[in-house]
Amino acid sequence: MRKVKWGVLGTAYIFERDTAEGMKQAENCELYAIAGRSREKADAFKEKYSFQKAYGSYEELLADPDVEAVYIPLPNTMHYEWTLKALKAKKHVLCEKPLAPTAQEAQKMYETAKENGVYLMEAFAYQHSPYIAALCNEIKKGVIGEIRYIESALITSDYVPGNIRMRRETLGGCTYDLGVYCCSLILRILGREPEKVQAVSTFSPEGIDLYTTVLMEYENGAKANFVCGMVLATEKNACLDRFQIHGTLGSIESVKFGFNAPGELSYHIRTFDGLDEVRIVSTPQNYRLEVEQMGRCITENEAPAVSEEFSIVNARVIDRVLQEINY
Repeated sequence: MRKVKWGVLGTAYIFERDTAEGMKQAENCELYAIAGRSREKADAFKEKYSFQKAYGSYEELLADPDVEAVYIPLPNTMHYEWTLKALKAKKHVLCEKPLAPTAQEAQKMYETAKENGVYLMEAFAYQHSPYIAALCNEIKKGVIGEIRYIESALITSDYVPGNIRMRRETLGGCTYDLGVYCCSLILRILGREPEKVQAVSTFSPEGIDLYTTVLMEYENGAKANFVCGMVLATEKNACLDRFQIHGTLGSIESVKFGFNAPGELSYHIRTFDGLDEVRIVSTPQNYRLEVEQMGRCITENEAPAVSEEFSIVNARVIDRVLQEINY
């Protein structure tokens, strides 16, 4: 199996907490280069995660001809700029969500990828999970009939004021940080963009949305709702992840579930004809799955699991939510 040489732009917490382990586990990934805003921090990460090279600037890493793919875990405001620079340097890019501040910018990123003959994929690790695939298979088989209503929620702790999630100028707020997960799950299950979007939020003194509720309506009468918020105990890493899907023949509800969570996850199926069953899905480390899939895109021309169309539609719905809450 050929291994893809990866470079990582930045030493962000999500890389330390999740993606680093996924990259280490990925069979087709070579941890080749790390870049930081300082050479000292890059050198520390090089030693900690066994990279072969460390760079004191992002430009230096992009100039390395041996780097094939770049993972971008930078703050939301930096995704657009550095993804474009990486794509123009002929690097394949896996960029953290949200891909860009707006759907228009996301579209420009994909156009740039095509112009330079490289892949771009938004890093929704959970979208690679066999748990999500199992849910979609239940829907496709018609186990609960035609979907009439779906809801999703992701509620976390809030953060101290200095955290980038708590600042408007760094595209903080719960819709950008959490709502993109809930929205993307609904879009994955229903497979299309809603006709109507309504939203309401509560805001912090700094002007970020702390709690947002969204109602989506479809042309066939189906409804969807998602709730996101950063309102639990401050800096405690508390989290509430859940969903329910109701159809004309029954329902599916999360039991043991977390966006990006590995392990023995489960959901509960109930149907009007008597089926009442909890189904368990063994789920590997999601970040490993997305890195391996991106690697196969590069070496085997596999289509990205998180497609351009999917990411653009998700960004477009988020644009509509942000417009509704005047954000």
